Amino acid sequence: MARRAPIGNSKGMAKLYFYYASMNAGKSTNLLQADFNYRERGMATMLFTAAIDDRFAAGTITSRIGLSAPATMFDASTNIAACVLDRHAEETVACVLVDEAQFLTAAQVDQLARLADVDGIPVLAYGLRTDFQGALFEGSARLLALADALIEIKSVCECGRKATMNLRVDAEGRPVAAGAQTVIGGNDRYVALCRRHFTAALERGATGNA
Repeated sequence: MARRAPIGNSKGMAKLYFYYASMNAGKSTNLLQADFNYRERGMATMLFTAAIDDRFAAGTITSRIGLSAPATMFDASTNIAACVLDRHAEETVACVLVDEAQFLTAAQVDQLARLADVDGIPVLAYGLRTDFQGALFEGSARLLALADALIEIKSVCECGRKATMNLRVDAEGRPVAAGAQTVIGGNDRYVALCRRHFTAALERGATGNA
């Protein structure tokens, strides 16, 4: 069961949270539930999602179970802190929630940390920890370094063990071992696996023996 999202924003006590998981573990669902928890109590939130993720409607966070909510899109040039503080000047922002947080730049993660530390606004970031080769994303690496709390959202490998890795596959379902770090896709392009089966599949992909 996912840990309940924190409520409140006492200045000086806010924290930066990083909820990480493999693909299809329910990160967006958890984010939308946390957002609902705040709004149900009459608290304003601000949601962000990566502009590069075009799987669903632009400017929308959508979960696999059908939940969705509008969000501000960000790319590498977005000053997230400025966006939040502009809104915060008009009405109190009780929490900032970021989907696809692996696509944040290190500088943007620093902005999120400052929102928590200086402006007293809790930040909940949700994203992948590693890419299809098992390497850290820039945003995830910085979040792992700075976040006050690291919370793993667990998923299951085909063998029943905990899935921690994201295997990229081609249109025929064969493992992909090389390529650009970011290729947007869902179940058609990625499979969540435990490290053992991820490594075995990646080796098959590298040798062409998939």
